[in-house]
Amino acid sequence: MADPMYRQIAEDLREQIESGDLRPGAQLPTEIELREHYGNASRNTVRDAIKWLTTRGLVVTQPGRGTFVVETITPFIVRLHTPLESKTFEEAVRQQGREPSVSQPRVEVQNADADVARELQIEKGSTVVIRHQQRFIDHSPSSLQTSYYPMEFVQLGAVALIQATDIPTGASNYVADMLGIAQVGYRDRLLVRSPNAGEIRFFRLLNTGTELVVGTHRTAYGHGHKPIRYTVTVYPADRNHFVIDFDEVPPLEDLVKDL
Repeated sequence: MADPMYRQIAEDLREQIESGDLRPGAQLPTEIELREHYGNASRNTVRDAIKWLTTRGLVVTQPGRGTFVVETITPFIVRLHTPLESKTFEEAVRQQGREPSVSQPRVEVQNADADVARELQIEKGSTVVIRHQQRFIDHSPSSLQTSYYPMEFVQLGAVALIQATDIPTGASNYVADMLGIAQVGYRDRLLVRSPNAGEIRFFRLLNTGTELVVGTHRTAYGHGHKPIRYTVTVYPADRNHFVIDFDEVPPLEDLVKDL
């Protein structure tokens, strides 16, 4: 007995998705186009086919925009309480058998808003240096990182902070070497929220209204609890798992291979 028509349509579309003819993020033909392509199938038949694909996590429908192929995501393990430098990120990605890349820094000089002023313990409106970087795993957007430094550090001689180039030793080591201000500790806060428009574009989120991002807010301190740096790293929740290890635990590789 032949499968019902909706199932035949769904299976054909599924094969196109799995073969790569319909790539992740691609938009499926419109309902009218599908009806015409499959021999003037009824509206309900086409909708049942899309529903079948949706329940299996192969496509997602955005009201007013259309139906799109879901991107298959391999989760990345983000180990909290680790350094935030680019080299640390790249080592962690390679440890999980994947390929990292990081953009060149984009540097801005702005006045500190209330949040930045609070974390750096400076007056609101004080000048700060802001360093932005985009991070990728297997060429897919992974995270966005923004670090804030007091302009005082540049005035004291740490001029590389204001240059749009990578700092090979890492910004923390650079500040310690140039100014003798060593990082002795840091505090992390995790905040979960909806993504803004720029994050939706960068992470290529479908913008269904259900997406979330996780922001890690880290304030690094020198001796005497003097703030050195305030760093906000934004991760899309759909492709990152956050892990905190205490004492003796199995190797990270065991967790990675089980995901």
